[in-house]
Amino acid sequence: MNLVHSPWFVQLQANVNQPPLSPRATLYCDAHAIGSVEPAAFAALLAQTQMAGIVQTQAAGSDEMPGWTITSQPNAVLAELAQAMRTQDYAQVARLWRDELLAVRNASGQQLATVERGAVRALGIATHGVHLNGTSAHQQVWIQQRALAKKTDAGRWDTLMGGMVSAADTLASALQRETLEEAGLEPPQLHDLRWVGQFTMRCPNAPDNALEYVVERIDWFTAQLPAGVVPVNQDGEVQQFRRVALAELQTMLLQHAFTTEASLILAHHCAEMNEKSPSSPYS
Repeated sequence: MNLVHSPWFVQLQANVNQPPLSPRATLYCDAHAIGSVEPAAFAALLAQTQMAGIVQTQAAGSDEMPGWTITSQPNAVLAELAQAMRTQDYAQVARLWRDELLAVRNASGQQLATVERGAVRALGIATHGVHLNGTSAHQQVWIQQRALAKKTDAGRWDTLMGGMVSAADTLASALQRETLEEAGLEPPQLHDLRWVGQFTMRCPNAPDNALEYVVERIDWFTAQLPAGVVPVNQDGEVQQFRRVALAELQTMLLQHAFTTEASLILAHHCAEMNEKSPSSPYS
């Protein structure tokens, strides 16, 4: 069976393109939409904290709910807002806090500000992720199990590397840094490294009562690890690495063992391998 032509894959595509659980109000900066918030909870947070620098504004369309606009110094306002969410135990900000800044961009990709990583989901701000699919001889694939202490998707399986592009990163520097941190691999150990594709994931985070909304653009790469090169985690975020054959990889995918984004990436990898080997027993 070709995974990308299966009902499993149809459901997977639906999972990465879901609307919010309930209508959200748009968050603006310099007249640019940068995110979204749950209206009632966000209004209550602002009332409790008496924050300045954010005002409620009427939406452009008459059928849209009012939004919220950052009126000055977006870096400072977003930093104060993130701290307020952390202090007030809003959404999962306190648990997700990382002391890491991510870029806040408009629809054209222009960076307008930065914000603490732990607050992006609660503010519906788009993030940028990078993944590396690692292969080896005989069409085997390197995968990692996320550490059991991870704050999201603990214990689930993932690509060889999956990480975030910070405000200080380029896509290339994030790929190199995250690969070293998660897998202990340097660029010379990644043979035939190439960019494969990009997709955007949009989905609510159901357990938090609709306070969070995930919007993430993901670029993914593939590379071959030569014989004798074994990934070794450096940052404590990986439980284990395994090298699996394509048949086992497909079985694990159908058993929902992987994160959503890893499932999409690895399903495309399986399809590519099927095209190269049409006589494969799992094509």
